Amino acid sequence: MKIKKTIWSLMMLMTLSSNLLLGNTPEIITDIKMETRQETFVLVHAAWLGAWQWNSVAAQVRDEGHTVITPDLPGHGGDKRSAGTITMEDYVNTIIDILDEQKQPVILVGHSFNGITVSRVAELRPDKVKKIVYLTAFVVPQGVSFLKAVQGVQGSKAVDNFSVSEDKTYALVHASEIQNAFAHDIPKEAFEQAKPYIVPEPLAPLLYELEISEKRYGSITKYYIECTEDRAIPIAVQRAMQKNANIKKVYTLKSSHTPNFSQPEKVAEILLKIAK
Repeated sequence: MKIKKTIWSLMMLMTLSSNLLLGNTPEIITDIKMETRQETFVLVHAAWLGAWQWNSVAAQVRDEGHTVITPDLPGHGGDKRSAGTITMEDYVNTIIDILDEQKQPVILVGHSFNGITVSRVAELRPDKVKKIVYLTAFVVPQGVSFLKAVQGVQGSKAVDNFSVSEDKTYALVHASEIQNAFAHDIPKEAFEQAKPYIVPEPLAPLLYELEISEKRYGSITKYYIECTEDRAIPIAVQRAMQKNANIKKVYTLKSSHTPNFSQPEKVAEILLKIAK
């Protein structure tokens, strides 16, 4: 039953592969008292993944009456653009286009590398972002890129197994270490079914040096969900980044780098608390 539940959490509602749907009913959180105000969440997936990673979390937040938008960034999920043509500007514009369509400011959530992306989005549209949530994500200062941030990091299975394609257009984590790096706390059978949807990560966004200001980005309330068992961004690195990021509140999960798969109900519960 544990394996079935985890597979469901990984793949529920994934339109790309309906045969993975197991028909389980999500556990609805009933002990959270919600205000009548409905929020709009924009959930930005991690590198190498896609909007599908949020299916279980999004369903539970929607069940509490909120709007949840889960875009595929260029080159991920249903967006089939070639990795070599994609820049950070493409990522940012994808999210900005969504924000510009909203009537009220959103709660913007960034997972992993795309903490950098949501920071840049917030800088460009501070009036459209009510709160930022970093899910075991990179929260870095002005002028820092992903590749700069991971220089010298010790104990990361992702960094230790990171490589760049010969043509310098995309990045990968060695196939034999992907689960160990990102999702060691879900059954192997479940991870193997998700593996075909993991894509090469365009290199150019990883080289982008963040441009933010205290006046714009700095004016937005920020939250961090740290994962103490993370083998991709070790907890010491997460906490070091938090120190200078003016984080209002930190939530802690005993999870791998992908609690959206292993503990989706807890991620949803935290997002609902932040929405209050």
